Amino acid sequence: MLEIAGPVLDALAQGHRVAVATVTRVLGSAPRTLGTSMAVTDTGAVIGSISGGCVEGDLYEAATEVLVDGRARINEYGVSDDDAFAAGLSCGGTIEVFLTELAPAGQRNAVSAAVLAQLSAAHAGRAAGLAVIVAGPGTGLVLAPTDDNAPGAGLDDRAAAGPAGLDGDSLRRIRAELRARLAAGQTALGTVDCAGLEARVLFLVAAPPPRFLIFGAVDFAAALSAAASLLGYRVTVCDARAVFATPARFPTADEVVVAWPSDYLAGTGTDARTVICVLTHDEKFDIPLLQAALRLDVAYVGAMGSRRTHDRRMHRLRGAGLTEDELDRLHSPIGLDLGASTPEETAVSILAEVLATRTGTSGAPLTGRSGPIHHPDSSPGSGDETGGGEQ
Repeated sequence: MLEIAGPVLDALAQGHRVAVATVTRVLGSAPRTLGTSMAVTDTGAVIGSISGGCVEGDLYEAATEVLVDGRARINEYGVSDDDAFAAGLSCGGTIEVFLTELAPAGQRNAVSAAVLAQLSAAHAGRAAGLAVIVAGPGTGLVLAPTDDNAPGAGLDDRAAAGPAGLDGDSLRRIRAELRARLAAGQTALGTVDCAGLEARVLFLVAAPPPRFLIFGAVDFAAALSAAASLLGYRVTVCDARAVFATPARFPTADEVVVAWPSDYLAGTGTDARTVICVLTHDEKFDIPLLQAALRLDVAYVGAMGSRRTHDRRMHRLRGAGLTEDELDRLHSPIGLDLGASTPEETAVSILAEVLATRTGTSGAPLTGRSGPIHHPDSSPGSGDETGGGEQ
């Protein structure tokens, strides 16, 4: 529910109840990953999507029932050979979906202030996490990672759900696990011992958008910025030439920086999800920049240029002291062989290679492969997701 936090918050602020359906298990090929949510408000409005149309109709009816009786429930969807009209996934997989009700303060199944704060953080693009108990004691309860004694961290009316409810120690264990998942940036389904009873808990985690650093304020950079933004990256365009590095030329970038590229990279934050693309074609920029980039723990480093430029660049980088292991991380010439020529086509080529590198896939046509076509790590911010991508 974190990816649809904005419209869910809007509905709650307007006094509406919301039934949220969240994917809690994925087996085989399925179009969405663990933690994906859609919601239905008490006015009948639909927020988000789970399967791209395969099961939304049935989920809408189930969500309407949740809004009537307030009871959480689990639905499972897969291919049905016996009934072609049954709700199912045409892609061949199976998904388990948990439905629960969220409501404003003072109503049945009201969410706590701490949960609202996490939804607000996710909507603002900051790190956020929620624990949703999908089975066992406390089923339907949504918890935030706040300390047990913090304001707004108390139980709501669903705390006593299940045969034994939840005691303080159980809550502390669930919140401790959530904080660990949040620190790791990892959405996962797990189990927690609650006074001898097992609770199945979905730990939902939203990480800030990964960074996409483009060096070189050229036409290719404008197309790449637009495409990377559509894929959920936070895009920075950097160039030492102020006349070219202007927000007007790169309206889709989150920031445009005028700085010497290697100096900017040395002073900005990167992590294991960061993508670095060097499009400058100028060795006085490229060599010191790549020397620094290839020694960082980032997801991808690519550089534009011809094969002749690449050979000369590799010679210079070896002379600068980079090891063969460090040089092997460089994607140059940048992009996959798609026959691209225009800036827009080149952006597709580069992002295709970024995606293939992140998921560890070949980039080969799906027609020549077997097994699931949906990869569990297909989103830029995805971590290891328990229960996804099984063949």
